[in-house]
Amino acid sequence: MPRALLSVSDKTGIVELGRGLAARGFELVSTGGTARTLAEAGLAVTSVSDITGFPEMMDGRVKTLHPALHGGILARRDRPDDLDALAGHGIGLVDVVIVNLYPFRKAAANPATPFEALVEEIDIGGPSLVRAAAKNFRGVLVVVEPGDYPRLLAALDGPPDLTFRFELMLKAFAHTAEYDTTIATTLLQTKVDGDRVERAHGVDESAYTPTLHLADRLNLSVEKIRDLRYGENPHQQAAWYGTGSGGSGFSHVDILQGKELSFTNLLDLDAAARIAMEFPEPAAVVVKHTNPCGVAIGESPVDAYVRAREADSIAAFGGIVALNRPIDAATADAIVSTFIEAVIAPSIEQAARAILAKKANMRVVIAGFDTVTTFGELRSILGAMLVQQRDAVSEAYRPWTSASLPDGLRLVTKREPTVDEWAALRFAWRVCAHVKSNAVVFTDSRRTLAIGAGQMSRVDAVNVALMKARAARGSLAGSVAASDAFFPFRDGLDAVAKAGATAVVHPGGSARDAEVIAAADEHGLAMVLTGRRHFRH
Repeated sequence: MPRALLSVSDKTGIVELGRGLAARGFELVSTGGTARTLAEAGLAVTSVSDITGFPEMMDGRVKTLHPALHGGILARRDRPDDLDALAGHGIGLVDVVIVNLYPFRKAAANPATPFEALVEEIDIGGPSLVRAAAKNFRGVLVVVEPGDYPRLLAALDGPPDLTFRFELMLKAFAHTAEYDTTIATTLLQTKVDGDRVERAHGVDESAYTPTLHLADRLNLSVEKIRDLRYGENPHQQAAWYGTGSGGSGFSHVDILQGKELSFTNLLDLDAAARIAMEFPEPAAVVVKHTNPCGVAIGESPVDAYVRAREADSIAAFGGIVALNRPIDAATADAIVSTFIEAVIAPSIEQAARAILAKKANMRVVIAGFDTVTTFGELRSILGAMLVQQRDAVSEAYRPWTSASLPDGLRLVTKREPTVDEWAALRFAWRVCAHVKSNAVVFTDSRRTLAIGAGQMSRVDAVNVALMKARAARGSLAGSVAASDAFFPFRDGLDAVAKAGATAVVHPGGSARDAEVIAAADEHGLAMVLTGRRHFRH
């Protein structure tokens, strides 16, 4: 009688598979919870302990690691000496192995899971079974995905050809590789303190400083979510990958409607979502080509969205929108009143869905970013890869006032900012960090007024912003300005003052800081140095 070993964490479809195998004359061998599930469905099940002659030990830590099981999996069917060895020890063949592994990724995705509990989710016997069966793929069918159960049953009526066996082998090794990579990556984000090992939770709440361990070796394992029509241009192939079912951010989104998401849509949605995440207040962002053309906060999502759209209504046409609050009916009405390519939000109220559906081609995406646990960012260069910490604007997490500034911030001019200017400077600084360098951003305390992005000099960035402002509203008088890096000469500061700004924030650190500060005093500007640069390339 052929024999199938079933031991799964994800029990989707396992009863139906068990019935199909039994109907084809297979003996079902199983462990623990899988055996109970099959038995409760009325199927005859042989316990692994009956095969090994040894009971499960240590709360199930040791149950399948035994020659009586692995010998039946690894024996080469075309080797008489292997088969004689099995016969000499009374070991039977195992023809099918159905295994998927402990849900380590799910446990790791929950920051509340303590380190010791996380360790208990590291599967030992399961990967050994999968690897053994995959190694002997010519004689053993190994299945790790419930979606392949119907194909397995169909193949058993075949018999299975070598192409199918090899495909299952590849999936099996990819499954164990992804599992081990997830464990290694998660364990890198831990710290040892004396005799204690604790998980690092990404953000130090006292300093709001992201942590990232830059290991000597980086192993990546991602799953294809879908092929994309093309990349940035039609002649470029592209695909969208994620970190699996336990992932967060763009690894796990709900696409409600609209045309297929493109490569550039995803880049823009990411850029917009990153900015929206900076604000605890209701915030909205409109993006074009990864640069914001409007950012605003408001009393409600619709208030924030209308402010952001009207900050540069020409550029907003055909833009990508992100909100950090659920989209309600009022916000949906505002969104569909003009042409928007795509919108992303943490959720969408039922009444709003019907309104958004009026724009059938508009992509509507639901995603949560509050549980994104990794701060690492990867960039490819020719023949190599760069990894860096995510650029969190942590110095702006709390309000700025003359009496209470975060460490590193300094007021360097004779004039102090007013209460409104402090709020506006903090707002501008959070936006400026997400604009392509060289960047200069003009805002009030609640929305952007003009954005100069991706220029070769700060004077050019100011001039672009001024050009945009004149087209939209004519003046930047009374605004504040933020520059993502220092002013190397006073000409950039002079241009900011001439544009109408009354206060400015930038990192400082130039050899000519004294000259730039003196220029600010000449113009009567208030100037704050952050001591922290926010380039974005």
